[in-house]
Amino acid sequence: MVERKKEMGRDRVSRLISWGHWFAFFNGFLAMIVGFRYLDTVGYPESWLGWGYLAISTIGHFSFLSFIVYLVLVFPVTLLLPYSKILRGYAASIATLSLCILLYDTIIYDDYGLHLSPFVFDLAWADLNALLRGTSYIVTPIGIIVLELTAANFLWKRIEKIHKVKCGNKVVAFVGLCFVSSHLIHIWADAASVTDITRLDDAYPLSYPATARSFMESHGIDGDKNNKRHSDLRSNISYPITPMQCVNEEPKNNILLITVDSLRADMLDESTMPFLSQYAKENQDFHQHLSGGTQFSSGMFSIMYGLQGSYINDGTLDHTEPLLIQELNRQGYQTALFATDDLVFKPNAIFKGLEQHISAVDNSHAMADKASIASFEKWRTQTSSPWFGLINLRSPESYDTPIGFLGIETVRPKKTLTSAERVLFNQYRQSLNFIDNELKNVIQALPQETLVIITGVSGKLFTSNPNEARSNMSPDNVHVPLIIHWPGKVPPKDIKYRTSHYGIAPTLLSQVLGCTNAPTDYSAGRSLLQPDSESWVYVGDNLIFGIYQNSEITVIDRHGKYRIYDENYERRLRKKMSAPELIEVMREGRRLYNQ
Repeated sequence: MVERKKEMGRDRVSRLISWGHWFAFFNGFLAMIVGFRYLDTVGYPESWLGWGYLAISTIGHFSFLSFIVYLVLVFPVTLLLPYSKILRGYAASIATLSLCILLYDTIIYDDYGLHLSPFVFDLAWADLNALLRGTSYIVTPIGIIVLELTAANFLWKRIEKIHKVKCGNKVVAFVGLCFVSSHLIHIWADAASVTDITRLDDAYPLSYPATARSFMESHGIDGDKNNKRHSDLRSNISYPITPMQCVNEEPKNNILLITVDSLRADMLDESTMPFLSQYAKENQDFHQHLSGGTQFSSGMFSIMYGLQGSYINDGTLDHTEPLLIQELNRQGYQTALFATDDLVFKPNAIFKGLEQHISAVDNSHAMADKASIASFEKWRTQTSSPWFGLINLRSPESYDTPIGFLGIETVRPKKTLTSAERVLFNQYRQSLNFIDNELKNVIQALPQETLVIITGVSGKLFTSNPNEARSNMSPDNVHVPLIIHWPGKVPPKDIKYRTSHYGIAPTLLSQVLGCTNAPTDYSAGRSLLQPDSESWVYVGDNLIFGIYQNSEITVIDRHGKYRIYDENYERRLRKKMSAPELIEVMREGRRLYNQ
């Protein structure tokens, strides 16, 4: 009798476990349906290969998530309380809660471009009224719980019939094959840079597809160059939101924009860069100017497009040149770029529309920079006005100077540095002094009516670690000089209010090219000639970024983990983030998608 009861108990538990597996599979199917809401944000695949990967990835991922929820939250209860009525009600409640969280995550992802995390939850809680509109947040959970209870009872009553079909192993094998295949396909796509696949990497929550990065790096291949992981959202932004209205009736100035890689603001002094230091005093000198990024791509992107780095991987911009270049060409300017042949930039169209004069590096950025300047001088003398020239100088990035360059005497750094950092510091000063001499030669030979803008693409850390250089959002890496010589229009002035790279394109478009559009039509910035009303500046790209506020810096990665620092980049361990400003940041990062 006792053995009979034990056997009946085992049968009941076995039946409940079998029911639980099918109930989990049913909820995996529901999760797939909800998951397609992410595609409205990410954008649909553009090839049959992309659709095929999306199908097997969706099946494998959401079935796996559903099984994990069952295994963690339902299976233990099956063993502790093997009573079908209790278990069906409990499992239906867990499934309803899980699907509601998934639905909420689709709303968050569409609005902020991030999945739920402690950081995002805090942010969304402060913005709850704007996210949850109408009464759907009340009706939807009721509808889901009714559906779950109906499905739970339906499966329980028919579990024996389902057993007789003997399709469980086939379903498990199919789901497992989809899960494994999606990761194998992603490894290949990651290595081959198949962007129609890799751009879906962050679309689903808790998705971490396998990559070929470790394999490629072990074979001496630069993963960053060959592993272009596109975590961009919709690839159909409105840029500009409304057509540009530009009429320039004034005489057209020549425009020279000089961007220097890795130019720190605190190094613009009389001992290191005597010419540029004096030139700043004689013109508009912006003392609180911030780059839009810590890398060449994100810094130059903020200069040319005037958009924050969250848009840097957008597919539309891969074939759309900056509006500044479009308008210069439309108004008859002759435009040209003078740069080195080792630039790695995004998006692909950032220099489209510019006549390109590219100098070979050949192991010396200094000599390549001299060649770029010589190419500019030759082009300028052969070009009729008006013209726009963009010169990019790279020597400070690699601490380079020409052979035989005498340089300047070494000095003690104002900040405490390690021995290795002190060596880099003084070599960096030598490179800046070389650049200063080159700038002097260029500027003194310019026609008098030339509008000149000189700035750093980003700041500089004295480190050889590229990951540290990318993720460090300290003022050393972000605070750069900005000097504008504007003949006949703007007098010399020390500008004390905060400005950023985002304001360069709007200033030229509105003040030089006669565009009457509001800057919000095409940029995250405003004119440099007046203080910006925004209390924050976005610095970084779509993977890691910092928010510069009045007295603190918040650094956030793509998983929503964040740290808060003071203005000296000392970490504030117990400081909570400021939700209102961060909500504005997230809105700006989605604004061009919502038109």
